[in-house]
Amino acid sequence: MKKVSFAEFGGPDVLQLIDAEEPHAGPGRIRVAVRAAGVNPVDWRVREGQVLGAHPTELPSGVGLDAAGTVDEVGEGVAGVEVGDRVFGEGSSTYAEFAVLGAWARMPEGLTFEEAAGYPSVVETALRVVREVGVRPGQMLLVSGASGGVGSAVLQIARDRGIGVIGTAGAANQEYLRGLGALATTYGEGWVERVRGLGRVDAALDLAGSGVIRELVELTGSPERVVTIADLGAPEFGVRFSGVAGSVPAALATAVDLISRGRLHIPVEKSYSLADAAAAHADSQAGHTRGRRVLVV
Repeated sequence: MKKVSFAEFGGPDVLQLIDAEEPHAGPGRIRVAVRAAGVNPVDWRVREGQVLGAHPTELPSGVGLDAAGTVDEVGEGVAGVEVGDRVFGEGSSTYAEFAVLGAWARMPEGLTFEEAAGYPSVVETALRVVREVGVRPGQMLLVSGASGGVGSAVLQIARDRGIGVIGTAGAANQEYLRGLGALATTYGEGWVERVRGLGRVDAALDLAGSGVIRELVELTGSPERVVTIADLGAPEFGVRFSGVAGSVPAALATAVDLISRGRLHIPVEKSYSLADAAAAHADSQAGHTRGRRVLVV
């Protein structure tokens, strides 16, 4: 089978499309014929060799956590899923023609494989950080870097729970954020005062790692009201870095519920082939994403 792999840490150019042995589903796992794989920031952070405790890496390594496809192998002890089912979920080395998943759910009706591949890690992360920052219905949540996949999910999850949201993003994504129910403003010089002009801030999330932790603490009044998924230096300010996943099966169940009720939709900004994985990583690292980027197999 074809698989994206890297034998050394580095930039996007270390990614290679290789011939590899097919993986097989062990106990409690399923194997899918991958139709699409989500491209997440954690993928290129791992590729660069960043120290991420939840994702230890041995070289050579495959790439990717999220996938959508059809079940073609069911491991021992697995119930409730059959060969041929359309599923989306999380596993390992999903930038490949076949991948083993440890958490999955049936795809909601009307969702394409490309769309479905963009949800698993994104929704788990969004649910986790909203929970960890402790924001409650009726309060206002500031989301720095709100137009990407996690930001898109956070805005919609928060609104579904009666939480107000302020989102920062580039000028081109202001209407997109407003369409998701957020009060929107641009980042850059003067952004703190622009946020203050939109209302109080009870809690804040840093999703972009753009060096704004000090300002988020200032806006919320306490480092305990700020959580980041992107700034490894945040603990210096007393701010929690959230990098360890919670329950992916529970997150997938929530995603299915929200999608089925029309309360969650994350658009696919761009699709790539497996051979173009390096370009997908370069684009992801450049930021300014609206929604998700995925690989189509």
